[in-house]
Amino acid sequence: MSRVDQARKGFLKRDVKAIVKSHTASAIRNSFRHQEMHLSSFNLPEIILGGQDGLVNVLGVVLGVAVATLSAKIVIIAALSATFAESISMGAVAYTSKLAEADYYQSELERESWEIDHVPQGEREEIKVLYETYGFKGKILDDIVDKITSDKKVWLKVMMEQELKLEEVDRKQALPAAFIVGVSAIVGSFIPLFAFFFLPVKTAIIVSFVVSAVTLFVVGYYKAKQTLGRQLVKQGIEMATIGMASALVSYLVGVLLKI
Repeated sequence: MSRVDQARKGFLKRDVKAIVKSHTASAIRNSFRHQEMHLSSFNLPEIILGGQDGLVNVLGVVLGVAVATLSAKIVIIAALSATFAESISMGAVAYTSKLAEADYYQSELERESWEIDHVPQGEREEIKVLYETYGFKGKILDDIVDKITSDKKVWLKVMMEQELKLEEVDRKQALPAAFIVGVSAIVGSFIPLFAFFFLPVKTAIIVSFVVSAVTLFVVGYYKAKQTLGRQLVKQGIEMATIGMASALVSYLVGVLLKI
């Protein structure tokens, strides 16, 4: 677990000892020495992205098809088709998005590097104005600017992280991100589908809807617990409401088609 993750957990639990432990001089130096990434082990966004998308989309499919046909076989075939198409699509989107982020970072890095080499005075002025916004003035400000611009690597790092607000994206993370999103989409997709394997269609519709709503509530609750550390029920209700509203659109389409 990274130092930042330890600090987060300590903060959410209001564990002062854990927070102090993550802020010792040695812990901080080690984390910077190893170029620790913020929330390096935190994959919750990818899991929620894939899982919620898979669940809501397939729930919409099963409700719409079920109410239109009342055939469990057709519902299962349609849902399975949507499940695997959705998981592959979501994984591909996650992969290409991560690569696009990496490419954008690289292009901005090259641009800033070129500007430092060819218009150094303009780039020095950007550093100066940047640190003026932090409240530095006079000789202290001049010393900071001189120190930063004396080392191109440091200069470039400051420009990327503080002016452009960009963090380096590891292209090697594209495939793991795609895998997490894809698998999460498959898992989420099967949640509203299981009932149709074992129950009559009309009963399965109700069970699928309720189970999906409860699942979305739990996911929202857990997300809030891991991030905000508060508003747990509110966040759970919000996620469940949004998901169910999306799925109900497909249900209404199914009702209209049946008519």
